[in-house]
Amino acid sequence: MDSLDQQLIALLRADARMSVADLAHKLSVSRATVTNRMRKLEQAQVIVGYTVRLKPEAEPDRIRAWMGVLVEGNQGRAVIASLLGEPGVAALHDTNGRWDLLAELEARSMPELSQVLERVRLIKGIRGTETSIHLASYR
Repeated sequence: MDSLDQQLIALLRADARMSVADLAHKLSVSRATVTNRMRKLEQAQVIVGYTVRLKPEAEPDRIRAWMGVLVEGNQGRAVIASLLGEPGVAALHDTNGRWDLLAELEARSMPELSQVLERVRLIKGIRGTETSIHLASYR
């Protein structure tokens, strides 16, 4: 990726619905250039999809939490595969420090979150977890 690709991605992160014409204008390139760059980024799977971001107030009842996961021994791949199959895991990150993985959890209610936590804790290869519930989001 070059500087133009990075600028294009930054604009799409800010507004994935921005028109090709607007992107081209902001980048000072032609619409064909933007279209070709986006197609190449999609084919290379640099861009794997477009999504909608909602402000937290749009879903006031949705419960979000972070879960630090400590993996036992060399069980990392199996644990990752299991976590990616868990519907309550919205995103999963490899990290350094105290935890091996950081899971972003989402649930519609506290009982549903409790069920997600129970299922995750039963995954073979997980030595320990620690969960923090989001109380407020500022950005």
